[in-house]
Amino acid sequence: MQSIKYLIFMIIATISISCSRTDENDDVLSQEDISNIIFHVKDDVTGVSADYNYTVNSATNPIIKLVDGKIYTVTIDFKNGNENATQEIINAIDEHFFIFNFHGSQINLTREDDILRSDGKKVGFKTKWEVIKAENSSSPNLEFTVIHDASAVTEEANGSTYGTAEGGETDAMAIFGISN
Repeated sequence: MQSIKYLIFMIIATISISCSRTDENDDVLSQEDISNIIFHVKDDVTGVSADYNYTVNSATNPIIKLVDGKIYTVTIDFKNGNENATQEIINAIDEHFFIFNFHGSQINLTREDDILRSDGKKVGFKTKWEVIKAENSSSPNLEFTVIHDASAVTEEANGSTYGTAEGGETDAMAIFGISN
């Protein structure tokens, strides 16, 4: 009986070790590991800041308040539960790219990251938003997408979308409402 218990223990231990994530690369977070995407929006003239916290799979979306004619500096943080996961994404910067798609708003976006991918592109952790018209239609919003492992990326604007990616997959997506 003792040997059967020992044998069962050894089988379970072997399975546990073989299923360990230690052999995986230190790749960042899959979509289910990003629980929150937080936009820090700072008015460049007044210095007043506001945080907009999108919770993944939430029934409600935060509404970013913007004033026509103003310029804002926007930085982004990622959370995995209570832990800040932003540095993990920065550590794998060549594997990530952010796409900003403004629906129903006229906003000019410029990427101002200090850190560059090896292809010279800026991911979008820090951006400048020049608000021409925050509410240019009913229900304006920002669709923000984190792309993983794209074969090629561009920072250029295509209509109201800033950035494109070829290939890859979506690590996370957030919808933020926009209002005046």
